[in-house]
Amino acid sequence: MTINEVSLTHHDGEEAAAMLEELCDGYADAYGVEPGEEKAAAFRRRAEKQFTRPGFALVSAWAGGQLVGFVFGYTLPAEDTHWWGGVQPEPTAEFLEETGSRTWVLSEIEVRQAWQGKGVGRALHDAALGARGEERATLATGPDAAAQPVYESWGWRRVGRIPGDEGDYYSAYDLFVLELPVNR
Repeated sequence: MTINEVSLTHHDGEEAAAMLEELCDGYADAYGVEPGEEKAAAFRRRAEKQFTRPGFALVSAWAGGQLVGFVFGYTLPAEDTHWWGGVQPEPTAEFLEETGSRTWVLSEIEVRQAWQGKGVGRALHDAALGARGEERATLATGPDAAAQPVYESWGWRRVGRIPGDEGDYYSAYDLFVLELPVNR
């Protein structure tokens, strides 16, 4: 299995919604959990909410007719965004300003276990972010997420930590920012 066997496809929210079961199966495989377990169920709830958000986009990776990975996200709205709420250390007001076209949230990037470490994640990342017109992208990870060094090697910069909300998987999240366009 090599990255040369993988094809990437761009999708909108309606197409993503039609792929929900495949996305849930891919997510569960990426984390080595059963599709019905809490972590996978939480993914399903997040995904269903995001398919209709402005600027939503999905890039899927396929090999041999199987979904082997995906990335998706959406654009932060100009108002009522809670994304930066409580971030510490507190950035400048200019940094926190959202226009509805400034920041794209990389919400999920997942690769099936058999395909991890083969460049699929980076290909998905670059395909999704290379198609964006926003000034920057942002993502959130658990404070001890193994992916943090990978994101940093791809040019992401940690900007702070926010508290998690009640019912979140983590009690806090580290926020990262990447200036766009992506130059590899």
